[in-house]
Amino acid sequence: MSDAFEDGQWVIVLCIVDDCAREALANVVDRLLSGGPMTRERVDLIRRRGQPDMIVSENRTEKSSLAVLRWCQETGVGWHDIALGKPMQNAFVESFNGTLPDQCLIEHIFGNLSEAQKFIEN
Repeated sequence: MSDAFEDGQWVIVLCIVDDCAREALANVVDRLLSGGPMTRERVDLIRRRGQPDMIVSENRTEKSSLAVLRWCQETGVGWHDIALGKPMQNAFVESFNGTLPDQCLIEHIFGNLSEAQKFIEN
């Protein structure tokens, strides 16, 4: 999901959610999220929580980056893209993604990246 700071610059939030445990594992906040940072976050989560069998995500361009594709091959983690226009295939995450903006992004005005990172992480 994305929003803008007071100065109009974009901020992007990558939400990583355990669908089975119904738990938010990480909310990565940055100005740009390419495959490299996304992969580093997943590696860190695996160290702490163990490796998943599969990741389910929206069909987005950062998923097809070389870093992400290489990571999937090296780890053996499967990847499933939900069908376009079918959010019910990822219902819990869609619900979470609908709640986070209401509780964080709409109610608060962030002046900078550091402020947004601290608030959303909490």
